[in-house]
This record gives sequence, structure tokens and C-alpha cells, in this order.
Amino acid sequence: MGLFGNAHTVDATSAQQEYGRLLGQGEQVYAAYVLIRDTLLFTDTRLILIDKQGLTGKKTEYHSVPYRSITHFSVETAGTFDLDAELKLWISSNPTPLQKTFTKGVDIYEVQAILARFVAR
Repeated sequence: MGLFGNAHTVDATSAQQEYGRLLGQGEQVYAAYVLIRDTLLFTDTRLILIDKQGLTGKKTEYHSVPYRSITHFSVETAGTFDLDAELKLWISSNPTPLQKTFTKGVDIYEVQAILARFVAR
């Protein structure tokens, strides 16, 4: 499952309110990013991928990835000609990584630090 698109940062408090129904008791949104139609939430316990589907985007699929299931990840910084940064996540039992593309305005080092914090527990 590779979801592509340019992403930008969203206030974690706003994401907490908007997606509160998805969260477990006491679970907190640590960081959030919106792709063109999709959302990526980093909580204190898992990564939530919100995948809008169809022409209207009313149909939505929610993927919950516990951090312990992430076997490794990589980030690629934006370059001179390639202005987007990329994140790849390898999930246990799946040889194909999840891929996310971020605009140059998103600090990919911050995304990497969030993952390092939660995956390395």
C-alpha cells in the first residue's frame, strides 16, 4: 500500500479533536500530517493511516500500525531537483514498504525523530 501525495503538518491538538473517535482511552496524538486526501497520525502507541477513497472521499479506510510492527524505516531528504522528501516504513510480514511523500516544507528529520522515539522503545 503506497499512498503518494504532498503532505503538510497539522496541529496535534486539532487532529486529536477531529479523530478522537479513533483513539483508545488515554491515547494522544503526538504529530499529524495531511496528504492531499489522506492523513497520517503519530500517536503515543501507534501509527494511524487514514485513507480517503472514491471520488467524493466519503469512504474511508483506517489502518492501525502498532510501532512494534515496524521493523525498520528510512527517510530521504528533498534534493535540488526532487523537492519532496520520502518516508518508507517496513511492517513485519510485509516485504513491500509503505511509502509517504512530504513537501519540502515538512521537516523530514522531525518525522524521523518521531519514529525513532516510538519504534525504538
